[in-house]
Amino acid sequence: MKAKHQRLILALAALVAIIGAGLLAVSALKDEAAYFYAPNDVKTKGVDPGKAIRLGGMVVKGSLKHAADGVTINFDVTDGKATVPATFSGIAPDLFKEGSGVVAEGAFDRQGRFVATNLLAKHDERYMPRELDGMTYNEITHEMKAAP
Repeated sequence: MKAKHQRLILALAALVAIIGAGLLAVSALKDEAAYFYAPNDVKTKGVDPGKAIRLGGMVVKGSLKHAADGVTINFDVTDGKATVPATFSGIAPDLFKEGSGVVAEGAFDRQGRFVATNLLAKHDERYMPRELDGMTYNEITHEMKAAP
């Protein structure tokens, strides 16, 4: 009877340890996950300053400005419904340009500017994420409009 009691206690301790490890893993992933937002999501839902996210959209034509330090770039990102200001300090990918798609990782500052720490990707302008269903992209003017 004593051995049976010890096995039961051991099994319960193992179960508690597994549940505890699972809760710790979920908590860590929640803190480290970078969620994807389009500019309209930012405007409608809001994003807490300092929260790590990925911002995706198109670089607004005419918005790309290089700072005097030679490494800081200021630009606007749009999804056709909303536009947010962004900045990046570092070496941008060669394909990063006005009218191109961008996915940037970073966080918003208290003034509402997205501070990118990494420019992750540039996708083909014909690609439209699910969030932009119903929108059309003009490859000549680089404008996004609601589909007729």
